[in-house]
Amino acid sequence: MANAASGMAVNDDCKLKFLELKAKRTYRFIVFKIDEKLKQVIVEKLGDPTQSYEDFTSSLPENECRYCIYDYDFVTAENCQKSKIFFIAWSPDTARVRSKMLYASSKDRFKRELDGIQVELQATDPTEMALDVIRGRAN
Repeated sequence: MANAASGMAVNDDCKLKFLELKAKRTYRFIVFKIDEKLKQVIVEKLGDPTQSYEDFTSSLPENECRYCIYDYDFVTAENCQKSKIFFIAWSPDTARVRSKMLYASSKDRFKRELDGIQVELQATDPTEMALDVIRGRAN
């Protein structure tokens, strides 16, 4: 694991699915995981546009790190329909230390591959990415 600090490779499917979310709004959310055997970030789960924020948060593993993209729709104070693309680094306190280090060291490189992220959030427990936190960061 000499080059673990340099970050993981990013599977092309990750970029493709992100572009589909951004341009066509094909998905509500995407959950990515690091596949340590393949030494790359892969798509773990796709949420269709009808799924809720609760569907998204319940799809995250309780004791494992993940990277997530969430397309948040909201209405502004001026009554305009808007959406923001959130990047959420899910790193629960209960995850293995090695896993947390791996995700932390690969995060910036992975994020650079996804052009169009508007808000970044780091969460170590569900309250740090509750819907009201998302709402607050979107405005």
